[in-house]
Amino acid sequence: MSFIRHHGNSADSAPTPGRHGQLFRSISATEAIQRHRRNLTEWFSRLPREERQFGPTFALDTVHVDPVIRETTPDELLRPSTELAPGHQRTHAGLPPLALSQLFDPDACGRRVQTVVLYGTVGTGKSTLVRKMVLDWCYGRLPAFELLIPFSCEDLSSLGPTPASLCQLVTQRYTPLKEVLPLLPAAGSRLLFVLHGLERLNLDFRLAGTGLCNDPEEPGAPAAIMVNLLRKYMLPEASILVTTRPSAIGRIPSKYVGRYGEICGFSDTNLQKLYFQLRLNQPDCGYGAGGAGVSVTPAQRDNLIQMLSRNLEGHHQIAAACFLPSYCWLVCATLHFLHAPTPAGQTLTSIYTSFLRLNFSGETLDSSHPSNLSLMSYAARTMGKLAYEGVSSRKTYFSEEDVRGCLEAGIKTEEEFQLLQIFRRDALRFFLAPCVEPGHLGTFVFTVPAMQEYLAALYIVLGLRKTALQRVGKEVVDFAGRVGEDVSLVLGIVAKLLPLRILPLLFNLLKVVPRVFGRMVSKSREAVAQAMVLEMFREEDYYNDDVLDQMGASILGVEGPRRHPDEPPEDEVFELFPMFMGGLLSAHNRAVLAQLGCPIKNLDALENAQAIKKKLGKLGRQVLPPSELLDHLFFHYEFQNQRFSAEVLGSLRQLNLAGVRMTPLKCTVVASVLGSGRHPLDEVNLASCQLDPAGLHTLMPVLLRARKLGLQLNNLGPEACRDLRDLLLHDQCQITTLRLSNNPLTTAGVGLLMDGLAGNTSVTHLSLLHTDLGDEGLELLAAQLDRNKQLQELNVAYNGAGDTVALALAKAAREHPSLELLHLYFNELSSEGRQVLRDLGSSGEGGARVVASLTEGTAVSEYWSVILSEVQRNLNSWDPVRVQRHLKLLLRDLEDSRGATLNPWRKAQLLRVEGEVKTLLEQLGGSGH
Repeated sequence: MSFIRHHGNSADSAPTPGRHGQLFRSISATEAIQRHRRNLTEWFSRLPREERQFGPTFALDTVHVDPVIRETTPDELLRPSTELAPGHQRTHAGLPPLALSQLFDPDACGRRVQTVVLYGTVGTGKSTLVRKMVLDWCYGRLPAFELLIPFSCEDLSSLGPTPASLCQLVTQRYTPLKEVLPLLPAAGSRLLFVLHGLERLNLDFRLAGTGLCNDPEEPGAPAAIMVNLLRKYMLPEASILVTTRPSAIGRIPSKYVGRYGEICGFSDTNLQKLYFQLRLNQPDCGYGAGGAGVSVTPAQRDNLIQMLSRNLEGHHQIAAACFLPSYCWLVCATLHFLHAPTPAGQTLTSIYTSFLRLNFSGETLDSSHPSNLSLMSYAARTMGKLAYEGVSSRKTYFSEEDVRGCLEAGIKTEEEFQLLQIFRRDALRFFLAPCVEPGHLGTFVFTVPAMQEYLAALYIVLGLRKTALQRVGKEVVDFAGRVGEDVSLVLGIVAKLLPLRILPLLFNLLKVVPRVFGRMVSKSREAVAQAMVLEMFREEDYYNDDVLDQMGASILGVEGPRRHPDEPPEDEVFELFPMFMGGLLSAHNRAVLAQLGCPIKNLDALENAQAIKKKLGKLGRQVLPPSELLDHLFFHYEFQNQRFSAEVLGSLRQLNLAGVRMTPLKCTVVASVLGSGRHPLDEVNLASCQLDPAGLHTLMPVLLRARKLGLQLNNLGPEACRDLRDLLLHDQCQITTLRLSNNPLTTAGVGLLMDGLAGNTSVTHLSLLHTDLGDEGLELLAAQLDRNKQLQELNVAYNGAGDTVALALAKAAREHPSLELLHLYFNELSSEGRQVLRDLGSSGEGGARVVASLTEGTAVSEYWSVILSEVQRNLNSWDPVRVQRHLKLLLRDLEDSRGATLNPWRKAQLLRVEGEVKTLLEQLGGSGH
């Protein structure tokens, strides 16, 4: 399998003239061609906004991978289509692939090829191929052609029957070519016309419909001009390249075509891998939505590419999806969204909506049909129905009967059947792919799993799902609306002439019908909202990964052993469905959908939002597991409606995301949804979230609302303490409890924290347990403790401090005006040191109590359960050898205290605590340490 990769950047190099031979040897003609090249380069190098997200250096000619093009014959085109067959089954291995430079090579019989028709379904890369071919010519990479003139058939069709000559069509679009128009007839095969999107143009090759014309300056309908070009009656020596969807191939009689080529996409996984390497290795802009410098490192990019490659090599469903270059783009865009800096306002729904806009913008099902029906609108109605039925019945695998049932539902006329056939040939493969998973062969799945949930959500928000009662009700309302005025007038006159009591009743009944139907629709919306909210808060999904991690795993694969095919299948999860429903109701996505012919009315969007808010307000008050809480916040992020989110989340008082891997995107989601709230959060728990300084910076607006803030087990170092210092010094900070245990803050970090505490008036409880402070860090704490006047409890246990420094800190704590409790257990204290600290705590001179052991004199410390529960909680993360040594010392203290007391009650308490310590020691021994 061959592929072509071109180096160079269109933004940094100038077009080269190529070889002009003798045709354009005059200075004016040469300059005109050069201006034409520059104009084309400028026009075709402009990328849509969706492409610019991949970084400032992204350019088409540096990342393009040519799809496979296979030559086909007219006989193959007449065979029954196999819309859902895999690519390798639809093509013939005996026909070698064609490179762009080989399209106009002589055919198998040695005849010159003048007209080439390239066809491919939606998503195979026709537009990108044309764009790349034009740029290749601009940079002298197609030396066989001295002049290239591209035409968009969509542009030509917009002119309608307005007469214009070929010369006028050229000069209206490419003014510099006015100089060389007289030379066109002499250009021969060195002149290349590119007609892109032939399905947009209605061509009539009958002589009765389109007369013969060979004069480029003779005005005629644009379609007639193109017909005579393709007939080779006008400029008979010119080369012509046509791109089209499969359904429109027959618009050009085969006798006028020298070669057919099917664009087969990336039927080789090596092409897919190359595409991903080129796309994902683009340097990003380095700034996320929160303004923090969050950038993906080369090592992280390489890791993503390696995981993706392994998934592709495993012949998983993603390889079947990436057969279409468009889905390779979607995979890259999704990974970019999950792992790279997120542009402000970008959501997962907007990525999928933009993806459909890139592929379906301006596309009609059949340009010759008077309805001018949007291809995306047709897909939403048919594929959306299949997707929603799958979500409703919790299935992702569909039989051929399932697919046919949704496609053919409601088809009654030959005209409708013809439209269905066009959709089958042109777009069905875009949405559905044959399943390649063992045990499900012969079934079909949506090309990527999330597309099923997106289309199901689109089907709902467009109001396409209607019960039989709703359909009848709508017909009654339409009928009442059509005849209402006339009937009301007649009934009013008759009621005055005849004393019939029934007539006013009928008169009022006509007014009631729309109101009854309106209530019926409202009930339907509430039912949909109820189903959506129940899907979001399914208890069966409470302990699975959040939706963002699920999406990443679906693309990159799951590390570790996979489920055996003989095991019972897990229940299908559709947690993205409610996210997409919320996202599709946002103003931005509704605007893009309107461009695709799928408008969502403002009133419908408002009523749907109100129904969702009503149901969400009831079920959203329950305490959710961390992953489900993040999903709830992600729904609000997708919705992009601050007022809606503020009303629904107004009762949220605890933000518990412990254990959720807080990627830059997730930090952006939480900050975007909760950052503008006004009410305080009683507790924000971000323990074990793999937070980094950039994440802390992004979450700053949320942390300012917290009263209790837990940041344990996040591997936060001194760099993060700069953000923590700024947080503590902020005038809106209301944190009372700050837990930073099990983070390598070190002495440098605690110095920054003390700067923050010196100017803070809210923090009363601070935990620095196991933060690698050592003697130096505790010495710094002892020296600067008096800079803060509000602290009531300080935990510096398990920090490797010795007797001298621990005693100095204990004395500083005793002298502190507000400090009541100091935790010093599990430090490197000798028996004598622990005794001195116990004596200091029992001196009765006031000041802070010092907890250094499980005992106080001959009694059990009242904080023994606090100490042991802390050990139990961190048993798997702390150094087992070190913990074992400390527990043995504590056990010895307990035994000494038990031997020194005669009080049976104290002896019983000491024995009980000894048993707890021995249990912990057994757990450590049982784990092999």
